[in-house]
Amino acid sequence: QVQLVESGGGLVQAGGSLRLSCAASGRAFNNYAMGWFRQAPGKERDIVTAISRSGLNTYYADSVKGRFTISRDNAKNTLYLQMNSLKPEDTAVYYCAAKNTYYSSYVRSRPYEYDYWGQGTQVTVSS
Repeated sequence: QVQLVESGGGLVQAGGSLRLSCAASGRAFNNYAMGWFRQAPGKERDIVTAISRSGLNTYYADSVKGRFTISRDNAKNTLYLQMNSLKPEDTAVYYCAAKNTYYSSYVRSRPYEYDYWGQGTQVTVSS
């Protein structure tokens, strides 16, 4: 089992940047493919980006390509999300999620494919 704690959310003006972190504790972090999801009020939880165990494979939602970057530091048991050029439509609660997998290149984009979730961190982008 792994426990996930997100941090780094906040209020930022459009065009600004934020860096989210997701600290993992418990079993070996490098056994897990990871993802960032977000959920705005009244909407479903959607994929933002995902990364494989090795960090070599990634997936990005079209809406964030070229603006967001996912990364992981397996030595520090931490997942990151660098968000640049933020837009008001990026406003949401952001969640990190973990999927236990044998495959080093495994990347998944659907919420039901993940085993563990953090509590979320609010990101608000003002216009």
